[in-house]
Amino acid sequence: MPLWPTGSPGRRPVADRQCLQDILYVVCNDTAWQLLPPELGFGSGQTCWRSLERWQRDGVFGQLHRILLAELNAAGRLDWSRRAWTAPTSARKRGSRHRRSTGGRRAANTT
Repeated sequence: MPLWPTGSPGRRPVADRQCLQDILYVVCNDTAWQLLPPELGFGSGQTCWRSLERWQRDGVFGQLHRILLAELNAAGRLDWSRRAWTAPTSARKRGSRHRRSTGGRRAANTT
């Protein structure tokens, strides 16, 4: 029995690899999700958007970044002399949400 029945309504599911390719196309070409060209084999922009949201929520891209760095480091392909360190402990305290206003001061009542 096939995974997706023939003749069923709606679109076929889009594979994760295809979604990732579609996401990269949108990001690299600065195009709208709705403008993914189906004639080039792209899936539904809405489907890819949902996958992107789910992957971001689940921390997939952070994991991919760590894996890529580890593999590049093991292969000796990273130039650590050009590193930039961020110190999350030196950032403002968590929970402190006070931000300086970027708006101007209220005008004095002139009437």
